[in-house]
Amino acid sequence: MDSNKNFLVGVFDDEDVLMKAVENVRQKGVKIHEVYTPFPVHGLDEALGYRRSRLPIAAFLFGMTGTMLAIFTQIWMMGFDWPMIIGGKNYVSLPPFVPVTFEFTVLLAAFGMVGTFLIVSDMKPYKWPRQYDIRSTDDKLIMAIDLAANKYGKDEIAGILKSNGATEVNEKNF
Repeated sequence: MDSNKNFLVGVFDDEDVLMKAVENVRQKGVKIHEVYTPFPVHGLDEALGYRRSRLPIAAFLFGMTGTMLAIFTQIWMMGFDWPMIIGGKNYVSLPPFVPVTFEFTVLLAAFGMVGTFLIVSDMKPYKWPRQYDIRSTDDKLIMAIDLAANKYGKDEIAGILKSNGATEVNEKNF
């Protein structure tokens, strides 16, 4: 993210007030940068206009990669590289491959999802996250509005936030 950004931070006490404020602020044409809550607020994603996540598609693709890699590796090792007859079965017998295939599918899906989440969320080990208000980890609900992305001025947006139930409005510079 760019440096030298100015944000207006609205602090809310109640999730119902926040939900109504999100709808009203968006109806007025103000672009909300993000909303931070210490607990899940059901329906907030829809109120902010977020699309459904594509992470399940990524999980499926990582899982399929794990499945195909596990089956290919087992067929290669047991059928061509080091063929052994175990328990009187053929070199390539699929039923014994099921547990290893399942575990490898879950392993690759899990590692892939963690990696995808870290990349999409821009979470790097050397980067500290922006914290708009320390109370957002305790009991306050925070609405951050990027002043550069909006057509309204700071005072107009502060008035809109106050009129929609914000207990306080602060300016934060990064």
